[in-house]
Amino acid sequence: QVQLVESGGGLVQPGGSLRLSCAASGSIFSINAIGWYRQAPGKQRDVVAAITSGGITNYADSVKGRFTLSRDNAKNTVYLQMNSLKPEDTAVYYCNANIKTRSSPWAPRDYWGQGTQVTVSS
Repeated sequence: QVQLVESGGGLVQPGGSLRLSCAASGSIFSINAIGWYRQAPGKQRDVVAAITSGGITNYADSVKGRFTLSRDNAKNTVYLQMNSLKPEDTAVYYCNANIKTRSSPWAPRDYWGQGTQVTVSS
């Protein structure tokens, strides 16, 4: 079993910062990609930032220049540093990873964290 544990969400004022973390654990063979999605009420879940095993990063246009994704491969942990937060960043943020397990390395699949609430409000 693979589990993604998220932390770092909370309430912050506009212009403030938060740092989200997502730690993957379990019978992991390799992680193909890992990143963050977010979903606001009544809206679809969209990618925020992601990084591949090759180190290629992608950011949503709405967060470029404000959010930074980093990864600690030794710890199977990804971080999302969120600066200059805006009310429109308010959403549930979900960690997502495409993972090959040791038992089924030929069949990678997506795993999702439980979600962490980020609220940007004055």
